[in-house]
Amino acid sequence: MGRLTKLLKEKKYIKVPLVLTATNHFELIVKINGITGRFILDTGASNTCIGFDKIEYFNLNSKASKIKAAGAGATGMETLISTHNKLEIGTWQKDKVKIVLFDLKHVNEALITHKAMPVEGIIGADILKKAKAIIDYNQKQLFLKLKE
Repeated sequence: MGRLTKLLKEKKYIKVPLVLTATNHFELIVKINGITGRFILDTGASNTCIGFDKIEYFNLNSKASKIKAAGAGATGMETLISTHNKLEIGTWQKDKVKIVLFDLKHVNEALITHKAMPVEGIIGADILKKAKAIIDYNQKQLFLKLKE
């Protein structure tokens, strides 16, 4: 066990493996409302997002939103908002999570074009901040702080 891993374990962090994709993104497995999906880890995304096409899959309740999404070459995209969701990454979990819903088609088309698998969503800075996340890029690991 490396020094960083040992230190963070002592401080009540869990370790989650990351997969580096062909597009040089990190992917991880996440559960939303008990349903497993593949997500991109995006420190530049302010909010955690899921595609419109996965609303039923993750049992999301949604309502209108004034937020306009932007990213990956697209701007001004319409969104919905879903609140009171349970999100799990490894053994780390958070209830009452807000998720932004928008059309991820352009993201998945770009991934597929570069021989990567499509994703159900994006884990953004909102969750990374709540979890006091630490990313070990070299070892392809995400550390999340458990509640004390």
